[in-house]
Amino acid sequence: MTFKEKVNKLLTECLLEKPTVFLIDLIITDAFKIIITLDGDNGVVLQDCIDVSRAIENNLDREEQDFSLEVASVGVGSPLKMIRQYKKNVGRTLIVKTATENIEAELVEANDDFVILSWQAREPKKIGKGKETVQKRLELPYADIKEAIVTVTF
Repeated sequence: MTFKEKVNKLLTECLLEKPTVFLIDLIITDAFKIIITLDGDNGVVLQDCIDVSRAIENNLDREEQDFSLEVASVGVGSPLKMIRQYKKNVGRTLIVKTATENIEAELVEANDDFVILSWQAREPKKIGKGKETVQKRLELPYADIKEAIVTVTF
């Protein structure tokens, strides 16, 4: 079993015990630096990172292969990568980049195939001069999303 396979197996076993926490990214560099990024349906607490770190650290032999380990939660400004992340952020405002435009909108719904976004836009009136505020709604397949980031409001 390769080093990466061992790490992956230990990580999978540990995450089975934490059903609300899920893996976003696992990177193992040529210098054997293990970088694990986690997210959770209810967020990630420090104890989740500690538990994952210990599960891996305590089950790998440094005599066999020296390594460094970094376990962290996904950052606030990090792009959404998994459908599960979209589902947990329903009701929040996203900045979504597509091939043709950038949209800042509320994530109204997220299912396994697409998201539904809702926002207000100013458009020219159909009759007369000036602009009016209109409510927009867009059903957007995940394949059309280049990047989506949750906006933080204070």
